[in-house]
Amino acid sequence: MFERRVLAIGNQKGGVGKTTTTLNLGVELVNRGRTVILVDADPQHSLTTSLGTDAAGSSLAEVLGDHRFGMKEMSEVLRKARDNGDRLWLVPSDLSLEVTSLGMMNRIGREILLKQALSTLKADYILIDCPPSLGLLTINALVAADRVLVPVQAEFLGLRGLALFWQTMQQVEALNPRLQLLGILPTMTRRTRHHAEILEAMGKIQAHIFEPIPLSVKASEAHAIGRAVSTLDGDNAVAKAYAYLAREVERLW
Repeated sequence: MFERRVLAIGNQKGGVGKTTTTLNLGVELVNRGRTVILVDADPQHSLTTSLGTDAAGSSLAEVLGDHRFGMKEMSEVLRKARDNGDRLWLVPSDLSLEVTSLGMMNRIGREILLKQALSTLKADYILIDCPPSLGLLTINALVAADRVLVPVQAEFLGLRGLALFWQTMQQVEALNPRLQLLGILPTMTRRTRHHAEILEAMGKIQAHIFEPIPLSVKASEAHAIGRAVSTLDGDNAVAKAYAYLAREVERLW
């Protein structure tokens, strides 16, 4: 029987590596023989832009609609991600998604619109890149997901953002009782005493803590051109960390 896994990658704090993680984890799962759909649920559309996609008029916004029903189906906006054959796909976003989120506030069942839209898609994994907020689009992602992965930058403010996101997850339980925290992913870590203290503090949280993703210039270069780090340098520490993350996601789920 086909089993589809929907993973929301989110944190209310921006700049923690959500989009980088969505792309790199997706590519590494494809490298392991999986079919993956990346969903850009962020009006800032960083994932869409980095993949070189022009989504104007044919994006997630047209599927979800605003105060009215959407005019397109998911299959109509689904795009192949570059250079990855038939196993990595993208549901793109653009700035109009911000207007969509405001209009959705006036809809009955506004929290389940993304879940309904995703129900028509088939893939081994659907990875949702959440916006850096706790608004309606993030709520939709959490209602649609089976598991949540929370990238957390190795800073004390990152721990506060984690606490706020955890509270939002608990509030969503009534709408999605199956939702579970897959784990916390420390990102942009360095070999400093400060980061060691942060990682130690994370270890006290009652959740699975994935192996940290180190800070790397190569990761920034790859993100800027919409590539997974492994496609530029498979021996890079970040590439190896995301390959290990993909193995762990499969093992734990």
